[in-house]
Amino acid sequence: MFVRKLEEIRLSLWVEKEMQAHFGSKRRAKEEILARYASFIYMGNGQYGFATAAEYYFGRTLATFTADDADKAALLAGIPKSPRVYAPSGRETGRILRRRNQTLALMATNGFISVDGAKRAGQRPIPASPPNKSKRLKVVAVVNSVLEELNGLGADLGMKDLLEGRIRVYSTVDAQAQEIVNEALEHGLGLYEKRHPRAKGLVQGSIVVLRNRDASVLAETGGRQFYAGRSASYSDFNRVRKSLRQPGSAMKPIVYLAAFRQGIFTLDTMVPDEPICVPDGGIQRTKWISNFDGRYKGLIPLREALAESRNTVAIWITEQIGMASILRTSRSLGVRTTLQPFAATALGASEVNLLELANAYRTIASGILAQPYMIRRIVRDSGQVAVDTEHGRSQVSIDDSALSFIQEGLRGVVRLPTGTAHALASQDFPVAVMGKTGTTNDFRDALFVGSTYGPGGVTVAVRIGFDDNRSLGSRETGGKVALPVFKEIMLRLYRGNLVGPVPEFPARMEESITAYLRGDSPDITGLRRLSMSAAKL
Repeated sequence: MFVRKLEEIRLSLWVEKEMQAHFGSKRRAKEEILARYASFIYMGNGQYGFATAAEYYFGRTLATFTADDADKAALLAGIPKSPRVYAPSGRETGRILRRRNQTLALMATNGFISVDGAKRAGQRPIPASPPNKSKRLKVVAVVNSVLEELNGLGADLGMKDLLEGRIRVYSTVDAQAQEIVNEALEHGLGLYEKRHPRAKGLVQGSIVVLRNRDASVLAETGGRQFYAGRSASYSDFNRVRKSLRQPGSAMKPIVYLAAFRQGIFTLDTMVPDEPICVPDGGIQRTKWISNFDGRYKGLIPLREALAESRNTVAIWITEQIGMASILRTSRSLGVRTTLQPFAATALGASEVNLLELANAYRTIASGILAQPYMIRRIVRDSGQVAVDTEHGRSQVSIDDSALSFIQEGLRGVVRLPTGTAHALASQDFPVAVMGKTGTTNDFRDALFVGSTYGPGGVTVAVRIGFDDNRSLGSRETGGKVALPVFKEIMLRLYRGNLVGPVPEFPARMEESITAYLRGDSPDITGLRRLSMSAAKL
């Protein structure tokens, strides 16, 4: 403790010295330090800074405060000492009242208000609860991501310019979409906690929503609003971008796309769902691959293998086309994290972050290469536009016939009765989507990533799991835990007309799936011959 205090003293003196050198006087330096303190100090209930706290607790800006609002000013001044104790919360108000009235007495003693004014202010009640608490939008991950993106733009634009008011930063994030995402995550976690009461407040989640046309971020949440009894802050760990976790079967569409690019596989190619083994840990032993249901179906159409997420087929395809083609395909879709060149990567054993996984699916849905971004525009205090990403970014369209195969295949994950996302084909979900579930070993993570079709659509990625990597519990799959969150988000985005009308899938795609469901499949003998040819690759 003594050493830490000495270090704090040293840093305080150093900051004051640097600020004095920058602003030219000790008084101005202290004023600037105080301004920064007042802007960033924690004020309880997830609020930072006196200005934000004034709006949150009283529904008014600080600029509107007068001497008649001395009670409000005194209450705010008392919070930083212990926000948990002195911030209005609707609970015990006795200590808050005493702290506020002590501050009012000091204000009167020092001549800031009259003694009579202090007495009148001291008789006013403490607000029972923040009047606009439900309206405050928490954008913890958004703030973090915007600041990181800002710092990466160049030396002439940065955090310092923002704090000192020299620039205004406009984000791609939509406030209503962000509110939907925040609420959907809390709802999804709440449903899980009803099944597992001991996990209440401990299970975590993350969500990101991208526009298909340019990869702009519509909404992002890197964790739940309250975790382990504490409100999230902008400096908290962002699980969308910082957390590297296994994607599980959400990796399989990349494997299938790599296969389609070989030019010999189609959705109707018959593939073997049979026992298969892979090298285990690089030594001479082998590991037998099984499916989630523990069954093997023999030769089945490739579209069925994708829809049902057959592990054995994904490994068989990997053996035919080689890991190198899968790694190339993942990079072409925007996955920048290094994937391991082992067969188990086809089943999602290599870790990625949720943002790059979402962007891979967005690329598949749109056929447009782009990197996710969150800063839409930066305007200097002079009015000059310093950055305009809306009109200054270039997207590259992918002319790849294989994309139509994987798009139809992922649509089949929803439409086929045995598909892992068939729950999204119900009448209460009138949004045409494609996507894939993901469940990692021992049910540690549950994922769903899905999109509406084409450049006019959106992509939503959801991941739920514990930070300590414990199991979510038996049968807690991506379809059971993450898919309902995805469903709520998509429904509310389109019902609220926040992302335009629901794009339709090409008629030929829907008709092809319908034909398969009717049993109008190509001759199975020809399919068997095609499968045998593929096995020789």
